[in-house]
Amino acid sequence: MTRKETPDWIPASGHQLRLTGVHFDAIRVRGVRGEAVLHHLAMLTSGSPGPVVREVAGGRWTYFLIPPGTSSRHDWPPGATCFGPSVRDQYIGIPAAYGNTYPLHWRCDPPGVGEFVDPALLHAVVTAQLCHDPG
Repeated sequence: MTRKETPDWIPASGHQLRLTGVHFDAIRVRGVRGEAVLHHLAMLTSGSPGPVVREVAGGRWTYFLIPPGTSSRHDWPPGATCFGPSVRDQYIGIPAAYGNTYPLHWRCDPPGVGEFVDPALLHAVVTAQLCHDPG
């Protein structure tokens, strides 16, 4: 079994805050809605949606990591928070690839270099999950 090369922005142990818009952008969805988005993404990608960080305490946020600079290409619906290049610095917690990283963990396998969630596919799934037709 071979391991893929780990990006340099993933800490060696525990977890650390990383500035968004540099190595990745992130889309955050809360609680069961985040899990539902992940479930549908996993179904559409044969179980490999890309890097997803889950907070297992507090707000139980799910963070979908997309390529840097791509979050602004979409209008994200209410319920999805965009973390990317902005006027003010924004950070999210990134867990180590392996070991004790409580309260954060990789919901799927930790990413290899250059692996991200597809932003267009994520936008479509998030929009379908969070926007309902009042009709």
